[in-house]
Amino acid sequence: MQILKKEKFMFEEFKGTGIPIPTPKKPSGDFLKKLPKIALIVVIVLVLLAVVASSWYTVNDKEQAVVTTFGKVTDITDAGFHFKLPFGIQKVEKVNVNVYQKIELGYRSVGSADNFDIIESETKMITGDYNIVDVEFFVEYKVSDPEKYLYGSYDPETILRNLLQSQVRNVVGSEAVDAVLTTGKESIQMRVKELVSEILQEYDIGLTLVDVKIQDSDPPTDEVTEAFKAVETAKQQAETVRNEARAYQNAQLPQAEAKADELLRNAEYLKQKRINEATEQVAMFEAMYKEYSQNPGITRSRMYYEAISEALPDVKVYIDTSGENGVQKVLPLESFMQGDVTTTAPEKGEE
Repeated sequence: MQILKKEKFMFEEFKGTGIPIPTPKKPSGDFLKKLPKIALIVVIVLVLLAVVASSWYTVNDKEQAVVTTFGKVTDITDAGFHFKLPFGIQKVEKVNVNVYQKIELGYRSVGSADNFDIIESETKMITGDYNIVDVEFFVEYKVSDPEKYLYGSYDPETILRNLLQSQVRNVVGSEAVDAVLTTGKESIQMRVKELVSEILQEYDIGLTLVDVKIQDSDPPTDEVTEAFKAVETAKQQAETVRNEARAYQNAQLPQAEAKADELLRNAEYLKQKRINEATEQVAMFEAMYKEYSQNPGITRSRMYYEAISEALPDVKVYIDTSGENGVQKVLPLESFMQGDVTTTAPEKGEE
């Protein structure tokens, strides 16, 4: 009561002076009356903040988000900013779909790629010819369907690992040890990838196999390892010799082809020459036959003389044509003549 009277007195004293009069303090009971309203405002603000905070989400470029409404998948969203229903009505599971993930069979990397531990239970296998080998595989895979990856199976990575181990042992068990250690690695990789991919399509667990590689393959003992190294060295030397032979072949083949081409051209020239000569002889024979058909006797005598001249080119002969039937005899008289015998011109009827 004293406080109220004092405040009333101060008001009356300064009334009309234009001087601001301080507002009297209210009793603490009014604050207690407004406390529920303040608490309600705070709760409303917190609820609004919770609604805003739970009504959006972001997805990066390597992910896809699976949205569930009351536990049922209702949407799959790509990278970007998205809204959803708050208070757990809609939940979001983000899955890395644009990331290559790996599975190591037979070893586990420790820290860097150069440090690893061997898992003997996974690396030891039996080949088709009953030899034991240590084979290590490196496998790459990615998520192809985030919904099936999350809800199609309990643990898709474990399923894929078990499937890989099964098919790897199946393929290695059908190959000879030489193929596993040397020349058949690519074929084994392709067969494992094909078999696992076919089974993954049947299982439909949202995973896709990207690549299968044999990281390393070795015999179980050092002696066998050295023997296979010797075999590999011999194969490399054989390949080197084959390459040298191919190089020699490539160097000599053009020369041989040029020589063969030259021989063919010469043969073609000789062939054409013989054809031309034969054609010429045929033409001469036909011309001679034409003359012979017109004058058989003269032509026959001329041919006879020409034959004698060709047969005895360096011998002088005398032809006696005094007989009634034409040519009677041909005498090589020069070899019987002595010294300065002079050959006279033939008389009429002689040649």
